[in-house]
Amino acid sequence: MLYVRRKKLEQNGLSRRSFLGTAAVSGAGIAGAGLLGLAGCSKEGGDKAAASGAAPAAKTESHASAEPGKQTSEVGPGELDQYYGFLSGGQSGEMRLIGVPSMRELMRIPVFNMDSATGWGRTNESLRILNEKNTPETNQFLKDSGLRCYPNGDLHHPHLSFTDQTYDGRYAYANDKANNRVCRVRLDFMKTDKITEIPNVSGVHGLRPQRYPKTGYVFANGEHIVPVSGVGTWNDAKTWNAVYTAIDGETMDIAWQVLVDGNLDNGDADYQGKYSFSTCYNSERALTVQGASSNEQDWCVVFNLAAIEEGIKKGDFKEVNGVKMLDGRAEANSPYTRYIPVPNSPHGCNASPDGKYIMLNGKLSPTVTVLDVSKLDDLFAGKIKERDVVVAEPQLGLGPLHTAFDGRGNAYTTLFIDSQMVKWNIDDAIKAYKGEKVDPIKQKLDVHYQPGHNHTTMGETKEADGKWLVSLNKFSKDRFLNAGPLKPECDQLIDISGDEMRLVHDNPTFAEPHDLCLVAASKVNPKKTWDRKDPWFWQDAVEQAKKDGVELEKAAKVIREGNKVRVYMTAVAPAYSIPQFEVNQGDEVTVYVTNVETIEDLTHGFTLEGYGIAMEIGPQATQSVTFKAVRPGVHWYYCQWFCHALHMEMSGQMIVKPR
Repeated sequence: MLYVRRKKLEQNGLSRRSFLGTAAVSGAGIAGAGLLGLAGCSKEGGDKAAASGAAPAAKTESHASAEPGKQTSEVGPGELDQYYGFLSGGQSGEMRLIGVPSMRELMRIPVFNMDSATGWGRTNESLRILNEKNTPETNQFLKDSGLRCYPNGDLHHPHLSFTDQTYDGRYAYANDKANNRVCRVRLDFMKTDKITEIPNVSGVHGLRPQRYPKTGYVFANGEHIVPVSGVGTWNDAKTWNAVYTAIDGETMDIAWQVLVDGNLDNGDADYQGKYSFSTCYNSERALTVQGASSNEQDWCVVFNLAAIEEGIKKGDFKEVNGVKMLDGRAEANSPYTRYIPVPNSPHGCNASPDGKYIMLNGKLSPTVTVLDVSKLDDLFAGKIKERDVVVAEPQLGLGPLHTAFDGRGNAYTTLFIDSQMVKWNIDDAIKAYKGEKVDPIKQKLDVHYQPGHNHTTMGETKEADGKWLVSLNKFSKDRFLNAGPLKPECDQLIDISGDEMRLVHDNPTFAEPHDLCLVAASKVNPKKTWDRKDPWFWQDAVEQAKKDGVELEKAAKVIREGNKVRVYMTAVAPAYSIPQFEVNQGDEVTVYVTNVETIEDLTHGFTLEGYGIAMEIGPQATQSVTFKAVRPGVHWYYCQWFCHALHMEMSGQMIVKPR
């Protein structure tokens, strides 16, 4: 296989292996250099360790390229993967980071969930992000329900930001189908920095970023029809609609919405920056499975971005719950949309990396409908009919859901009912549609079982490289050791570098990887520590500390303001700068912890016993948590992230004096 063993980074400073020695020195004034020296080693000691076989793995060079079709998923100890995989966590509410081809899980990024390990959903910093762009109705709901934030989410479609038709490594976006939100993750820190709730919609499902010229817009589909204010009525479902939303990818503010007929399922954007698309499986406006499946045809909605922007400038919109909404329904004879009929209940919507075609996957039809993007200008100009845009409609098998690409003219479509991956050639499908006797299907490969999304390496960009394909299968059944009634999903790695697909690896995953984005590792460059000069995550703490006359990086201070207490401390292995503090029962307490370590991978934590509080503080970061000291007595706090040979001793006490 042609994957690169990335050369190990040169260690200009201290590595994880040697940080303990530095941590020991930093704590020498607390517990004595002699004792703490047991945790680390001198440079000489490190060399001896190397001689004894305890040294870090040697740097590796790029190994020889494998023949096409003979790639391996093996990534040896100390070697690095060639690709990042941004994997949705489904109903877990998180985003997961994996390495490909090894399929190793690297990190879990809390987004819409509450996370015990990091404190996401409990810390002040995370709560600000989770709630700052809520609708007023949601804020009232949370208040009435006694909730700090939504306790759940359903994260479906992670996609990275683009510049000039390829990934630029800035952001990842994803949707929350459960609570109608869209998130943004900063890839330099792999942390969520924005979450926007979308009004006027129900079941935000499909999500795609604009590819060209850059991700100005992030498009989000409202899957479920609802009575939109000023349009529909509660007692007549035939007046209910879905709404298409464009979010500004830089500010995460809602730019505009378009009211449409039917519902909206999956979507995509073109490579020219002119159009975006969404499938519709409920043209019937039905409320049941039977009703939503009754029509022989549904459609794909095409959105004309320039026309929409012009409509906004001209004021051709109504403001609905604070959002500019244009009318894109067919009955409005709208310049903003066109409805292209396709067979029953289309699902996936995928743009080919050459920018020429959009694939509409049939689901209840065995077909994939191929749209020619170059014909859309004539369609909107009224020069051709809707079905004139269709240039192919190959019959591939039962239950086509999603299509991926190798950049060599081939497409790969999941067949849910057949439990297969089908490889087919786009040009041959177009020839067959014109009447030539050619079979576009090149191969069918069994997968295990019932595949949903599939993704190829860099396959959603102009740089599709045709190396790997991952099939995200909804059922694993007998593929792994029995783990009880709840089974893992099965993500299967397939080598597509040769003429035939070859199954290479099975990977079990927990509920429920729904979608995946495979990105060359060179496109993403996360930092090793937080940056004190860029305090976007803890800006509120900076402002409060300034008011209190506290320098967060040197803090060891308790401030009382009536019944409000603010505790500022630093964390340096193996001690907090405040080993004990006192508060009164009933006080509102805020604890700020700043990790002043400069070494990568030296994370600290703050867990407060009996108060349901635990938070992670990365190197050079500040985190805070606010709570009411309602339980009198002695409550220990400690570092729950292993940091030192004297890690167990890194603790302190909060004394809550009874009334």
